[in-house]
Amino acid sequence: MSILVYIEQFNGQASPVSWEVLGKAKSLAGQMGGKLAAVVIGNGVEAVANEALTYGADVVHLVEDASLAAFRIEPYAAVVEDLVKAHSPKAVLFPATTRGRDLSAVVACDLGAGLAADCSDLAVDGGELTAVRPVFSGNMLTTVRFVGPLAVASIRPRSFPTPEADGAAGEIVRSGAVMAAGDIREQIDSFEATAGGEVSLTDAKIIVSGGRGVAKDPELGFKLVKDLADSLGGAMGASRAAVDAGYIPYKHQVGQTGKTVRPDLYIACGISGAIQHLAGMGNSKIIVAINKDPEAPIFQVANYGVVGDLFEVVPALTAEFKKRL
Repeated sequence: MSILVYIEQFNGQASPVSWEVLGKAKSLAGQMGGKLAAVVIGNGVEAVANEALTYGADVVHLVEDASLAAFRIEPYAAVVEDLVKAHSPKAVLFPATTRGRDLSAVVACDLGAGLAADCSDLAVDGGELTAVRPVFSGNMLTTVRFVGPLAVASIRPRSFPTPEADGAAGEIVRSGAVMAAGDIREQIDSFEATAGGEVSLTDAKIIVSGGRGVAKDPELGFKLVKDLADSLGGAMGASRAAVDAGYIPYKHQVGQTGKTVRPDLYIACGISGAIQHLAGMGNSKIIVAINKDPEAPIFQVANYGVVGDLFEVVPALTAEFKKRL
């Protein structure tokens, strides 16, 4: 194999970013002249392995055991490291989720490999993998070249489109846990589900974001933004300027130093369109910009633009959508 991709799953459902990474890896593996492998770890997750075949994996390593039912770093890392030692891939790719970041760091450290974390792009140069990641608070992009035979990288959600499922021509290789259950130092006593309610920013089909344009009344401004997002069944985002000003928590930030998103509809309210913000939402299918400044850079990438005060335009839009939806 030339590339191994870790497929993250929760309760038997794959994280969408896993397919984004797998789709990109398929193209890269072709350029590197090798096969693409995926690894699915858990218990009772054969359906995820079958799904990985439809997204382009040549081989899926399905590793199942009762001790792997819940995510734990030690046994999961042991599985990935065992596959690397057995098959010598040139690269191992992970989704840059909370679990993926932790797992990639442990695997890279244990194997003495270079790690490029939170990457926004990947490429092949001279037969070797290179990675692009933001640095200096997103003000610059750097290309990472790996020293050594193995490259490890984690990829930001929504950096790549989800590939089309095109059938299952590969094979599934089944195996069990590498670590004995009694050797795992981390034990899980119970799980407790937290209250949901908010739409995930990275998974949202519709996002309404607010920026510095809410400055005259930030509390009201973001209430209007949220009302519009709620009326459309979408998620609320924000620019870095709004987050840095303390108007809204970081978890809503879209851009190079926040979340990369790829919704069907992105409505930017009072956002000027700094390059760092555009890098995080520029691949949205439809972009609507609302800004008082007709020269704002956001209008250069918008499919539709409204020159006006968001405090007047946004509530009018919300009222109209509530009538029609």
